[in-house]
Amino acid sequence: MRVAISEAQGLLCAEEVVAERALPGFDQAAVDGYAVRSVDVQAAAESPVALPVVGEIPAGSRQPRRLQPGQAVRVVTGAPLPTLADAVVPLEYTDDNPAKVTVRQPVPSAAFVRRTGEDVQTGDVAVRRGAPIGSAQVGLLAAVGRNKVLVHPRPRVSLISVGEELVDVDRTPGQGQVYDVNSYALAAAARDAGAEVTRVGIVSSDPRRLREVVEGRLLLSEIVVIAGGAGGSAGEEVRRSLADLGVLDVTRIAMHPGSVQGFGRLGPDQVPTFVLPGNPVSALVVFEVLVRPLIRAALGKHNPHRRTVTASLLSPVTSVKGRRGFLRAQLLRDPDNGSYLVQPLGTSGSHLLASLAEANCLLLVDDDVTEVAVGEDVRVSFLSQRA
Repeated sequence: MRVAISEAQGLLCAEEVVAERALPGFDQAAVDGYAVRSVDVQAAAESPVALPVVGEIPAGSRQPRRLQPGQAVRVVTGAPLPTLADAVVPLEYTDDNPAKVTVRQPVPSAAFVRRTGEDVQTGDVAVRRGAPIGSAQVGLLAAVGRNKVLVHPRPRVSLISVGEELVDVDRTPGQGQVYDVNSYALAAAARDAGAEVTRVGIVSSDPRRLREVVEGRLLLSEIVVIAGGAGGSAGEEVRRSLADLGVLDVTRIAMHPGSVQGFGRLGPDQVPTFVLPGNPVSALVVFEVLVRPLIRAALGKHNPHRRTVTASLLSPVTSVKGRRGFLRAQLLRDPDNGSYLVQPLGTSGSHLLASLAEANCLLLVDDDVTEVAVGEDVRVSFLSQRA
C-alpha cells in the first residue's frame, strides 16, 4: 500500500526508495558568514585580510551570483554559494563589516560548506526495503522529494465475542452473567502487535445475526477473531452459522491452555478467521502463539515471533502430557551473574487472569515433558515489556 509519508511512521518500508536528486541539491553555507575563495584568505594566518563585500545572499535565493577574486559575499545558513566561492568564513572569524569585511583567520577549501550530494547522491538508496519508518526516515523521504511511500500496512483485525452469558463492562452482570473480557483484552493484544483494530464486542449466537456480523467484518478485515465459539454447543452453533462462508475447522490442538480452537478462511477473499476459547487466559495465550505472528508477518517483519531465551527454573512445574505448555511466568535476572531466572505463575488454573497480568513471559514446555524440576533450564518467550 502506498501512503502519505505523514501516515507511514511505525510501518516497514516495502520498496527501495531511490533518490532522484542529490541532498543537498546545491552547495550551501553551513553557517552565517562570508562566502569567499579560500585562496583569498590564506594570508590571514599572518595578518588580517580585508575583502570588499559585494552583496548578500539569503536562504532560498534563486538569483545566481558570481564571486570575483578578492571579493566576499555575506551569506546566511542554508544560502546557496555564489559561483567560484569554495568556503565560508564564519562571522566570529571576522569584524562583520557590511562594506569591507576583515578576516582574522584563514579557512581551507570546503570549510563550513554543505556540498552537493554530501548526504545523499542521485541514485543512492535513501530508505531500504524492510527498514522501519521512524521520524528520521520520514524526514529523509521528505528531503529527497517523496510525498508517498510503499509500506506494509497495518492489517485490519476485527474482534468478536460470542456468548449469551456476556455483558459489556458498562452494565452490571446478573445471575450467571460475566463481563466481556475477551473483546477488550484481544483488541489490546492486536494493537500491541501493530494491527488496526475494530472491537465489535458482544454478538448474539443467533445464527442469522452472527453470520450477518461476521460476513460484514470479512469485507473490512484482513483477520477476524471470534472468541467464545470454540468448544461445546456454542462451538457447534458458530460452525453451523458460518458454514456457507467457507471451511471452518474447530478441533483440539496439542497445546495448553487453549487446546480447543478453530481456524478457517472465510468469505470471497478467504480471510483468515480464528475461533478462540471463551476462557480469557486461554484466548490470550492462543492469540499470542498463533494470531500475533500472523499480524507481525503481515507487517513485513522478518521474524514475526517473540524473542526467546533460556532461563533457570525457580519453582517446579507440571505440564499436560502430549501437549506443548505455554505457562505464565515472570522472567528475572540473577543480580550476581546476570543470568535469566524464571518463576512460574498460576500454572494450576487456566482461568487465573490475574497471574497473566503479572506475567512478562511464557514458559515453554515440550509436549513430551510432564514435570520440570527446580534449577533445570527451560525456554521462555518474552511478552510485552513493562515501562
